[in-house]
Amino acid sequence: MANKKSADKRYAQSETRRMRNKAVKSQVHTALRKFTEAVQKKDQNLSSELLKALQSELDNAYRKGVIKQNACARKKSRMFKLFNVTFAAK
Repeated sequence: MANKKSADKRYAQSETRRMRNKAVKSQVHTALRKFTEAVQKKDQNLSSELLKALQSELDNAYRKGVIKQNACARKKSRMFKLFNVTFAAK
């Protein structure tokens, strides 16, 4: 337990931020899972839509400071690569 009022306040603030960050990360993970499932089913139209949604979620998480810029870029790059390799014109 905190000994000072300010320590109590900081703990409450950090807990609020932690829960907000957890919610944003959860949305990103859900979007990522839906996209990978659509790619595995070889559904190009659905995958394309979900890729746009995933990109938006990642950018949103970066803007809010939940993930770093390079992590955002890395995840987007890997998902675009997965999409392009899976649905390459044959």
